[in-house]
Amino acid sequence: MSARPRTMRAAWYDRTGPARAVMTVGEMPVPDPAVGEVLVAVAASGVNPHDTKHRAGWRGLGAGQGRKIPHSDGAGTIVAVGPGVDGARIGQRVWVYNAHEGSPGQGMAADFAVVPAANAVPLPDGVPTEIGACLGVPGCTAHYAVFADGPVTGRTVLVTGGAGAVAQYAIEFARWDGATVIATVSSAEKAAVATAAGAAHTIDYRREDVVARVMAITGGGGVDRVVEVDFGENLATTVEVVKQNGTIAAYSATRVPEPVLPYYAFARKGLRLHFVQGLILTPPAREAAVRDIGAGLRAGVFRNMVAGRHPLADVAGAHERLETGTVGKVIVENGAG
Repeated sequence: MSARPRTMRAAWYDRTGPARAVMTVGEMPVPDPAVGEVLVAVAASGVNPHDTKHRAGWRGLGAGQGRKIPHSDGAGTIVAVGPGVDGARIGQRVWVYNAHEGSPGQGMAADFAVVPAANAVPLPDGVPTEIGACLGVPGCTAHYAVFADGPVTGRTVLVTGGAGAVAQYAIEFARWDGATVIATVSSAEKAAVATAAGAAHTIDYRREDVVARVMAITGGGGVDRVVEVDFGENLATTVEVVKQNGTIAAYSATRVPEPVLPYYAFARKGLRLHFVQGLILTPPAREAAVRDIGAGLRAGVFRNMVAGRHPLADVAGAHERLETGTVGKVIVENGAG
């Protein structure tokens, strides 16, 4: 403990706006873990859309929150523990979700981060740090979206935006559980990504009639579940392709954030609609996600595509890269863990 540095590099912002206008990288004290917490030497952090949206102030997010170190996801090594945490965890490689839960404003875009011990999950031997840095939000979101209504073995699952981070995990989870996966994409490059993740069929929604193709693939029956990346934009299509008593699990609605819900289109099929927010899963849902992510890591199920690596000094560039669109995850590498 005494050999630990007193200061660290960290990225932060204290007002919302464009990345280069509001992000600062500088020095601050290394935090000490409190009761039930661990101190992680951060090797890398993953940039998620909620990170860039909070920083940009999208729809009022992030306003009035004070100084914030971004990135709830990351990976590294536990170097100290607080009271109540087993000291044997020191030296353990971990992936981290919801880094901010212990200390508001504390994220993984720093050389060190204090997080609740439960949120630092052992990273199996042989799993690269970059995979651990990408797991938290997309992995847990995908798990709940796929399994909120139980197993998908023998079922057909439609994953929209099949090359996105959440979508790739959703495809991998669903395929691993024995589902047939159909993914919508917008290019041949993205079709290849979705296929590599395990999609049996891909549909280019810019060139093909999604409803017609889904119905042709399913013999007119439709799909049992939909994992939906843009609920409002895709609403009319999604309702058409879901079977009676099927499920739509929506985790975003960026293009049409306030859609009009066609009640009778849902009611006549008895559809269930889940609004999925990976940061606030219930304890049982979180435990199931963490358990299955661990099993998937050990089984080699997850194949993250890292599209860009940025040093901590260029955290603004990492945010800009995600905002301008990229196939695969963007990570910030610290070199500390």
